[in-house]
Amino acid sequence: MLKKKKKETPENLTDVQNENVPAEEQELTQQTEAAQEPSAEDKAKEELAQANEKYLRLYAEFDNFRRRTSKERVELLQTAGKEVIVSLLPVLDDFERAFKSMDQATDVVAVKAGVELIYSKLNNILQQKGLKPMEAIGQPFDADLHEAITNIPAPNDEMKGKVVDEMEKGYYLGEKVARFAKVIVGS
Repeated sequence: MLKKKKKETPENLTDVQNENVPAEEQELTQQTEAAQEPSAEDKAKEELAQANEKYLRLYAEFDNFRRRTSKERVELLQTAGKEVIVSLLPVLDDFERAFKSMDQATDVVAVKAGVELIYSKLNNILQQKGLKPMEAIGQPFDADLHEAITNIPAPNDEMKGKVVDEMEKGYYLGEKVARFAKVIVGS
């Protein structure tokens, strides 16, 4: 049978080298290798230092995120109504033109028609933005929707506990109440 030749690997080479080196030198080599290998305490300190560094980086990143979102929130609040304001500027321009024309106008009917046009334009813009008027007259009084100004004797028995008159119209913005209707309730 053929004998397999041992392959020369780094482990085999060190064994061969160690056989040729005196015992004192081997001890010194082992001590320096042991000194080069970090102890468990050194490893723990290094891991702790890495964990602290990761923590500091993460904390700084979170702090930057918090500042950025805070700044964005303030900017959003400052410009939240910008779209509505810009859409209302033409109505403001129409009112300015109406004031100028009122000084020279002799026809009250034409001025009234102009003001009605401006009102309808404003109403349409607000409805496009989600504003809806609240129907209150003849409805049962609801404290979640109405603000009672006063009670008056009901004109008939059907109107008891219902809204008889409306002093100030209420509005919804989307599905929420934007302004409560100020009403007079029949008692």
